[in-house]
Amino acid sequence: MDIAITRMSSKGQIVIPSEMRIGINEGEKLLLIKNNHQIIMKKATELNKNFDEDIIFAKRTEEAFKRYEKGEFRTLPADKFLKMLEKC
Repeated sequence: MDIAITRMSSKGQIVIPSEMRIGINEGEKLLLIKNNHQIIMKKATELNKNFDEDIIFAKRTEEAFKRYEKGEFRTLPADKFLKMLEKC
């Protein structure tokens, strides 16, 4: 296991130390996962091709759930809801 130390700039940018950048190309997407006090970084190219779509869906779902918790959703009878969906 390799270990390196870096710091975050005032703009939120983090430099990956050169010894940790081996095998990571310029412009390559990296996935960051924050779990309590850990941050995990992984090359996105090593993930499933549908992963970008999955991440977008997960973010939209999380945003919708936050709106739901704030009471921003409304209740509709099933027939009105289905008619609304047909218009989309």
